[in-house]
Amino acid sequence: MSEETHIGARLREIRKRRGLSQRDLATASGVSVSLIRKLEQGDLHDTRIETAHQLAVALRVPTSSLLERDDEETSDHAAERWRPLRQAVSVAAVRTGEAPTVEGVRAMLPEVREAYFDNRLTELTGLLSPLLRDADALGGTTEARDVRSHLLQISGSMLTQVRQYDAAETALRRALDDAPDRLRAAGIITTWSWLLVRQGKLAASRDLATRWADDVEPRMSRATAEELAAWGWLLMQASAANLRDNRKGEADDTMRLAQSVAVLMGRELPRGTERLTTWGPTTVRYKAAERHIILDQPDRVLRAAKGPGGLAVSTEYHRHRLDVAKAHTMMRQYGEAISVLSEVNDNAPEWLASQRYARDILSDVVTKRRTLTPEMRTLADAVGLPM
Repeated sequence: MSEETHIGARLREIRKRRGLSQRDLATASGVSVSLIRKLEQGDLHDTRIETAHQLAVALRVPTSSLLERDDEETSDHAAERWRPLRQAVSVAAVRTGEAPTVEGVRAMLPEVREAYFDNRLTELTGLLSPLLRDADALGGTTEARDVRSHLLQISGSMLTQVRQYDAAETALRRALDDAPDRLRAAGIITTWSWLLVRQGKLAASRDLATRWADDVEPRMSRATAEELAAWGWLLMQASAANLRDNRKGEADDTMRLAQSVAVLMGRELPRGTERLTTWGPTTVRYKAAERHIILDQPDRVLRAAKGPGGLAVSTEYHRHRLDVAKAHTMMRQYGEAISVLSEVNDNAPEWLASQRYARDILSDVVTKRRTLTPEMRTLADAVGLPM
């Protein structure tokens, strides 16, 4: 997936150390001279992580050596929109009135999960904020910690999606403290590893996911489906961080192992009542297709997209469709890219509005067009692209 980061000062320093001119680096990396110049001069602070990867490959350094932590979404509108949830995960509230019960909080979990999986983010914030205050008031019993951990993991995942990274880290740290068992902890670590990738902290993401994958590796002869799913997701997160950090060999190894786990499963494991993700051959196929975006192989993404469907309402599916749209733009198939973006907008408008990746893809299309169709203008409004 596409992420953004600040790299100008490091890029200039490493390029000069290699004895390369900006034009030399452009030739070696496939990144335009004008973009390299803008980055180094500070005229352009943000670039996609795929671009950072191309530059890192040409300079023969890990991608993480070019990256700093990605800024959060700091607009007044974004800060105000997510403020209730940020406060709920970060600040202990003084509660008055009738004391909540574990049963009462747990009874709300199906509604929370439904809003989360349907990407109704505003509604989800409205549900989570008071529920977390109730959960905090439940105390330290095993049942209270269990339900609180679940709510905090959902909060951390959502806050990561909308780029509220400090609050997301707080939520996930608290969720891990309250995790009732290793399987829940592994799921939280999977989310945390994704957060670190979003921040450009690739080495930290890789190390975290790898360490936990080693720790929870099940004994195959008696592994449950839940154990395989937890392990497989950690392997995929380690692979994603490795690939983005220009460590393709390690990325290939961990992805092959994840694929073998999916084959062993033989089916797609649904989310059930605890996990936030599906797991199985379809999920792994989506993640394998994502790799081809980073490796500049759009044709392979489009071939993968022609495979069997599934998970059509899942966030993983929507992310995969953005990869398909990106592949179309890389192949200069702009009409097809717009069709895919429109499909995602129809199915998950709030989710799409929070995705800078979608904004970048649409920007690529718009810059190639002299005039915009009504469909493009609708999408530009949907993702907040300045016109």
